[in-house]
Formats: sequence, C-alpha cells, structure tokens
Amino acid sequence: MRAVGGNADFEADLPGHVQRVLATCLQARRDEAADLDPAVGSAIAELNDFVLGGGKRIRPTFAWWGWRACGGAATGPEAEAMLQAASALELIQTCALVHDDLIDESDTRRGKPTIHRRFQQQHRDSDYTGDDTQFGMAAAVLLGDLALAWADDMLHTSGIPAEAMMRALRPWRAMRTEVLSGQYLDVLGQVNVDESPEAALKICLLKAASYTVQRPLELGAEIAGATPEALTALRRFGSDIGVAFQLRDDLLGVFGDPAVTGKPAGDDLREGKRTVLIAEAVAAAHERDDQAKLDLLHEVLGDPLLTEQRVASAREVLTELGAVAAVEKRITELTGSAMLALHTAGLDEPAASRLAELAIAVTDRSH
Repeated sequence: MRAVGGNADFEADLPGHVQRVLATCLQARRDEAADLDPAVGSAIAELNDFVLGGGKRIRPTFAWWGWRACGGAATGPEAEAMLQAASALELIQTCALVHDDLIDESDTRRGKPTIHRRFQQQHRDSDYTGDDTQFGMAAAVLLGDLALAWADDMLHTSGIPAEAMMRALRPWRAMRTEVLSGQYLDVLGQVNVDESPEAALKICLLKAASYTVQRPLELGAEIAGATPEALTALRRFGSDIGVAFQLRDDLLGVFGDPAVTGKPAGDDLREGKRTVLIAEAVAAAHERDDQAKLDLLHEVLGDPLLTEQRVASAREVLTELGAVAAVEKRITELTGSAMLALHTAGLDEPAASRLAELAIAVTDRSH
C-alpha cells in the first residue's frame, strides 16, 4: 500500500485515497476469483464496477476523522493501516446497497442498472435457461454477501495493532447487526403498515444513523484509543448527524432531482417506504381529519406504476400537511445538538473543524 501523506492536500482528498485502496484490494480479489473460474471473475468484475463506480465515501471519511480527533496519526504505518480499516466500511455499504436494491426491486442506482438487473440482463443476453429474474436475484444475494465477507477481510488485514483491533470490533460488530436489523424492520414496516413516527425513527436510527456516521466515527476513535469522554461526545454527535443525514435522504427520495440522485423521482413512494416524512404526513392528516389527503398517501405508497403526475400530487400533499417543514425542523434541531456535543468535546484539530464541516455537508445537501 502506498504511504499515506500527512499534509492537508492528502486529507482534502480522502475519498480519492479510499478509492485507491479499494481499487487495489478489489483487483487482488478479482484475480483470485478468476483463478477459480473465469465466470466467477466476470461476476466479481460487475461487483467491483459497482463499488468503484460512485459514492461519496462518507463512512470512511467519518472513520478517518474519528481517528484523527482522538489523536490518531496523519502519516506513517499506523495511518496507512487506519486508511485501509476505514475503506472496509465501503464494502459493508456495498452489501447494504446491493441487497437493499434487490429488496426494493429498484432498477437503477447511481444512474446505472442495479446489480440484480445487470445479471437479469446477462441471463437474457446469453439465452440462459430458467428464469432471468431469479438468476438476477441469486447473483445479487451472493455478491452482496461476498462484499460483506471482504469487508471483514479488509479490516482484519489492515495492519492495525491487536489491542486496537479488539476495541474496533465493538462498533464493527454492532454496526453490522444494527444495519441488518434496521433493514428487516424497514421490510416489516412495509407489510404491517406501522405508520407511526416512532417506528420510522427507529428504522432511521438502526438502518442509517448507526452505520453512516455514529459507528464509523466510533471505529476510528476506538482504533486511536479514545477516552471515554471523547467516545461519548462522538456517539452523540454521530447519532444526531446520522439521523439528520437520513432525514435529508428521505426528502431527496421524494423531492430530489433524478439527474443528481441517480434514482427515479419518487422512488421511495413506489417502494412504499414508511419514512419519517411519510409518518409525519400521516399523523398530520389524522390530526386534521383530512381523509382525502390520507387516501392519496395510501394510494401512492407502494404503487410500482406511480406516474410523475401522481408523484407531483404526493409532493403537494406532503408539503400542505406540514410534513416537509416538520422534517426540516428535525434536521435543524439534530444538527444543532450535534454541533453542541462536538464543540464541548475538546477534540483534536483539525479534526473537530472537519467534522463540523462534514456535518453541514451531509445534512444540507441538494443531492
């Protein structure tokens, strides 16, 4: 692995360095797989293309600054090991996205066909026997599992010291359990029609906040040997910013520009996601006894054939019921409490300032 530089230029392009680490690791794994069978190598090439083809590298970036905030070195062998450990988070993200797209039957991700759709098309193009949909589903499950296995491999071969590894495994293990538990509750919520804000917030905490910000921050901090006080502050900051990040994502899932988000407008509505945004709207409709708006929300949720016109109608209802304003208010409040936790923690610079900048970047985004 190339030596990590300790200057501001390096830390200004953390995503680029994560990309480099991932590319090196994934090429080695593809070569190993190709030795097993060329078909396996070709399948893994699709997975590698997915990993390297997009993403903001948010999770490794938070992990890195958690490390630096608690005294982690900016250069040298320890920093090199930390960069690889942080990069492993992208493979957990890959597993989550591949499986999430399969569960939601999504057609696109980052403006390209999802993994299960790619293999479904491969089945058709190759004139294979059997069902193309089933083949695509099976390939996505297996490749998502492989990404998760490789994430563990990257962490354990990163070169961080044994004592630091033992500390790192606490947030690492918790993160994996939490994100999968949140995914299950998300699936369950779409069939048992739990429309309460409390249920939506729990899913938000487990499925998004934990593995997007809180646990990556803790991972870096634990590897650095953080004090209990620093860990407490980072947990509070990470939880609040993680929830705010997902609330922004929920707004973009309905109001975002497809050219920017890489997914069709209103996809969250088609998939029937019971987000906090939807829960706030449903609660407001019940409180106002507005059956017409409630009926419209129930009609659009989970409708795979939802038209642009119906998406526009749903947007109007969500705005008129005050749900958009309520979610924006939550984002503002969570960001404020996170900043308070950060500023009173006495964390090392430049990490404290960078974390404050990241908090704004992930909660006040237009894409």
